[in-house]
Amino acid sequence: MNSTTTPASEPILKNLGRLLPDLEALYKDLHSHPELSMQETRTAGLAADSLRKLGYEVTTGVGKTGVVGLLRNGNGPTIMLRADMDALPIEEATGLPYASKVTTTDAEGKTVPVGHMCGHDIHVTWLAGASTLFAQARDSWRGTLMVVFQPGEETAQGAQAMIDDNLLKRFPEPVVVLGQHVMLGKAGDIAGSAGPITSAADSLQIRLFGRGAHGSMPQAAIDPVVMAAATVMRLQTVVSREVAATEAAVVTVGVLQAGTKENVIPDDAIIKLNVRTFDAEVRKRVLAAIERIVNAEAEASGAPRKPEITPLDRYPLNLNDEAASNRIAEAFRAHFSPARVRHTGPAPASEDFGCFGTAWHVPSVFWFVGGTDPETYAKAKAAGTLNKLPVNHSPQFAPVIHPTLETGVETLVVAALAWLAP
Repeated sequence: MNSTTTPASEPILKNLGRLLPDLEALYKDLHSHPELSMQETRTAGLAADSLRKLGYEVTTGVGKTGVVGLLRNGNGPTIMLRADMDALPIEEATGLPYASKVTTTDAEGKTVPVGHMCGHDIHVTWLAGASTLFAQARDSWRGTLMVVFQPGEETAQGAQAMIDDNLLKRFPEPVVVLGQHVMLGKAGDIAGSAGPITSAADSLQIRLFGRGAHGSMPQAAIDPVVMAAATVMRLQTVVSREVAATEAAVVTVGVLQAGTKENVIPDDAIIKLNVRTFDAEVRKRVLAAIERIVNAEAEASGAPRKPEITPLDRYPLNLNDEAASNRIAEAFRAHFSPARVRHTGPAPASEDFGCFGTAWHVPSVFWFVGGTDPETYAKAKAAGTLNKLPVNHSPQFAPVIHPTLETGVETLVVAALAWLAP
């Protein structure tokens, strides 16, 4: 291990080297067998079987496919560690020998490719590794370890589904909720900060109504294609003209659909967009501006009816508790070399991890672990081409296994030990 083992972590992490071959095999298996959100039955089964063999109290089917394991080990605090399990409807293009070739049927009945292009497979492996190490060294800590394998993060369903399935009543309240995510960055490095760590996200579908006609007779139509185009262009002014330079927001139109034939003006058009914000007031202002612009463009076009604005999903703003974040940062700096522990600003990506801490009214901390080959990262940084490296959700995204694998296990162990009694 490329770390300086602290006295508290030494008896727990001493078995990590022997465990790595099994963890690497697990990771490759999970990567080759991805499952879509809320369909993670195989992954959940592997997690549950592993925990049972280690002596955990295991509950399955929490929030449909979620797994909760409890390892009670004497008097002490309860610490919750969380990993998400789901993959994405993306065709993998990494060329790895263990690349996914899976296709499946999505929630809408469509056949889609499936790939672990966000790293949730390594998240599951990290938590499996930490769970094993704590079970093998029970003489070295006291308290209760609660490990949560969560479904449906990619669709913002899973955390809330587990909470709605009486998570708070069925399991002990933790004193802190801890989680992490693999990201673009030098493998072996860790990054985090107190305060906002991932953005709030709102996805909307907008249906604009027009009046169809023959393409040669536009005067007989109210063209929803032009209406949609004008709306998309106007939406670009929300951030540039209604959000202050000292604030942050992103408005992205990812879908624009209208018509089926080049000489037919359709009756309607669909816009799907995504909003990212780091402040509740900014979020409220941006969403209000979108609604105002959509309705105004429809009225300016003479639309026969008001647009339909339908929420698709929503992720909360994740806020790292300051005291708990500082506690973890101190533990990381003591365990790893200080050069490997970086301060980072909030990421524009979004997560439903924060739902757990909010529901329990306890502190939560979320941090990032680099997954990019160190040599590749160094060369790209020197050349100023970091923006060309594959990021999460890219078909080419694939964390380098080592040292990403061992680093993520170590971070979970070290973070949990910042609370668990020796």
